[in-house]
Amino acid sequence: MYVAVKGGERAIDNAHDWLAEERRGDASVDELSVAQIREQLSLAVNRVMAEGSLYDPDLAALAIKQARGDLIEAIFLIRAYRTTLPRLGVSAPVGTGAMGCDRRISATFKDAPGGQVLGPTFDYTHRLLDFKLAAEGAVPEAPRAEPSDAPMPRITDFLGRDGLIQDEPATDDTPPDLTREPLEFPANRALRLQSLTRGDEGFVLGMAYSTQRGYGRNHPFVGELRVGTVAVEMEIPELGLTVDIGEVQLTECETVNQFTGSKTEPPQFTRGYGLTFGHSERKAISMALVDRALRWEELGEDDTGAPAQDAEFVLAHADNIQASGFLEHIKLPHYVDFQSELELVRRLRAEAQATERDGQEAAE
Repeated sequence: MYVAVKGGERAIDNAHDWLAEERRGDASVDELSVAQIREQLSLAVNRVMAEGSLYDPDLAALAIKQARGDLIEAIFLIRAYRTTLPRLGVSAPVGTGAMGCDRRISATFKDAPGGQVLGPTFDYTHRLLDFKLAAEGAVPEAPRAEPSDAPMPRITDFLGRDGLIQDEPATDDTPPDLTREPLEFPANRALRLQSLTRGDEGFVLGMAYSTQRGYGRNHPFVGELRVGTVAVEMEIPELGLTVDIGEVQLTECETVNQFTGSKTEPPQFTRGYGLTFGHSERKAISMALVDRALRWEELGEDDTGAPAQDAEFVLAHADNIQASGFLEHIKLPHYVDFQSELELVRRLRAEAQATERDGQEAAE
């Protein structure tokens, strides 16, 4: 039971003012602009957009500024704002095969058709602090290539030609929309992938890591990882045509996983899939590993009891907004609840003490 706090309006207003002051920090230091956050903290912006289900770098940067860098709070702000927006239409599925890749790598084939494109990555850095950044010195401008327009066929397509990887049949079914309908179980793969995309990166990473440590083990290879921009198209029924309304940056990962076969399927590789807004490699790879772990039933594999194989466990706990809300609500007044618990403990202690005295008297 919750109890309203009376007479606290002034205290709450003062807390809000203090929060704004803390957010601003030392007034002698230049204030961060939304543009600076958008351009220089882009990976944080990407995470807020992905888990907030709204692609808008400016709004995501504003939310990060308002939340003092607390990304979960920023995601909450973006989701709340998203609910106020009208829905004008539905875009067509994006074609990631035609992605203008800034980065495209494969861990399965060295000489991938279209080439390996390393792009901007931390993979080969030494993880040493760069004190030139503290001195705010100029950063050398790196040679930059335009996104390649050369064909970059999917790695899994080559395995598919030889029947070495499970087919992914196309479907015209409209997937459920998790942003408009509550999550229900059993959840099909489309719904699971939506939930993982919106899920907390740390939680999804932990689930993926657990599969690599043997809990539902299914050895993965990164068949392909792509980062780049794709066109967003929308069909205009009145005009009978599809128009390009913009572009978004995406990260896509396809994993290739071992599969020994089943009663209905021959030995072959299977797939895991991850897709997220922005440049978010860790999240996309984690998604792909967890996606594959959750497919055990449809592939006729054994349930090993691993957490990452339990769809209800994974999906019900992946959402950081729900998790933080449920956790942080215990800060609210629970005076009546606690008093009832306190009274119960006192009564139990009194009964135990009385029983002990009765036992002692009987012994004497």
